[in-house]
Order: sequence, then C-alpha cells, then structure tokens
Amino acid sequence: MAWFKPKTEKNPIPPTKALWAVCPKCKSHFEKSVWKQNSGICPKCNYHGRLSARERIAQIADKGTFEEVFREVTYSDHLSFKDATGAYKDKVEATIAKIGETESIVMGKCLIDSHPVMLGVMDFSFMGGSLGTGTGERIARACEQAIAEKRPLVLFSASGGARMHEGILSLMQMSKTSAAIARLKEAALPYISVLTDPTTGGVSASYAMLGDINITEPRSLIGFAGRRVIENTIRQKLPDDFQSAEYLEKHGFIDKIVERKNLKAFIAKMLWFWGF
Repeated sequence: MAWFKPKTEKNPIPPTKALWAVCPKCKSHFEKSVWKQNSGICPKCNYHGRLSARERIAQIADKGTFEEVFREVTYSDHLSFKDATGAYKDKVEATIAKIGETESIVMGKCLIDSHPVMLGVMDFSFMGGSLGTGTGERIARACEQAIAEKRPLVLFSASGGARMHEGILSLMQMSKTSAAIARLKEAALPYISVLTDPTTGGVSASYAMLGDINITEPRSLIGFAGRRVIENTIRQKLPDDFQSAEYLEKHGFIDKIVERKNLKAFIAKMLWFWGF
C-alpha cells in the first residue's frame, strides 16, 4: 500500500476572464470591478472600451427617465438566409436570447441633465451592431416621434456596417435613415451624433456622419472600408493613426473628441446652446 495518495479532485479555480479585465490596447490586467467603476476606461492608457447599450444609457440618461420605445420592431429574414455556419434566423434569435435586446439599437425618450431628447444607442454585441431593417425602422420612427414631440435626437453609433444577411433591404436603410434625419433638420430640430468604437461601413456612410455636431470618444475606430482593403486598392501605405478619432478630427470629419466622463455634460451644453 502506498503511503501517499495523490489528490484526484482539484479545487475549482474561477476562470481568469471572470476575475480580470484585459485592456485591448495596452494589454494591462486589472480587476473587473476597476473596469466597471472606471466606466469601461483603462486606468493605465485611457483606452475607452466598448459598452452595452444599457450601460451607455445608464451613463447618459438622467436616472429613472429612460422610457424605451419601438422594442417590438425587430429583424426580418425575408431571404431565409443560410450560410455554412447556419441560418440567419437561428443566429439572431440566439443573440436575442443571450443579450436580451431585440435589435442592434435601443431607442427611447429620456432627459439628459433635464433636457428632453430622443435617445438611440447601438449595441455592438448584437450582430456586430449591424444596420438591419429593424435598426433603420427604429431610427426612422424615432425621427418621426422627435418631430411630433419637438425633441432633439441623440444617437450613439457602434457598428461594423450593414447587415448583409438581409441583402439589399439592409443597404436601403442607409438612405432611409438619412432621409428621416433630413426631415428632422427641416423641422429645425438638432441631431447630435456620437460615434463610438467602432463605427464603420454603412453606418459611418449614412446617419452617423450627418449630425449637426459629430463627436466621438478618444481613439475610436471610425471609417468605411478596412485598412487592408484600402491599401490593397490604392497601393499605398496609410498613416498609422488612419481612421482613428484623432486623425478624423485633424482632417475635419469630426467636430470634437470628448472624454467619456464629460460626454453627458457636453451633450447637455449643446442642447442648452440650441435652446432645448
């Protein structure tokens, strides 16, 4: 008989990802509670991480004032789309079950420092924040309701572009949302567009860049096509900071870069300036 018997069962160790947050930029490790307390901003390099729509709403809207609208408007699978990884309907239903949202943008009415607005916030965790028919319909309806109630519109973008599972109808949302925002401007109502990391593809090429003022957070990725696609097309090396918030501000595509902690106050200041 052996004097020593090895222990067969190990004490369960929580997964590393359950304990630590890792900054995507500088790769620093710190407790998740630190990440949350710092509003999703890296305490070492000031990288502004991605937030869910609900986290963003909690930061921007006055407490208890957000009233969601158009939640029943969701995706359409008119193509019965399938690819090698499965059916589009199954993927989007799994996403709905996982994160609890029914589209890539959450829309509602709220107060921002006591200023009444229509607020829309995109969620990148919903199909990469893609622009689908449901997304476009929610934005169009929000513009109509903003006009009816004389409220400014504030939209936070976070998207990889158009949702190609929905084909040409997805691309049509670019013109649909742009036309809706044009009607908003005809009604002399302000539109504040906040481009967060990332805002690319059909979203950057439509409503995200149509604000009366376009603002963004530091170091956000903003552009249309990817760096490699552009470099392979024009056969030139692009600047290292190409498609960054800082590059776009320098070249006049963005009006101002605003730190996350100052966003609410800055938006409220703009609303006050416009008399709302």
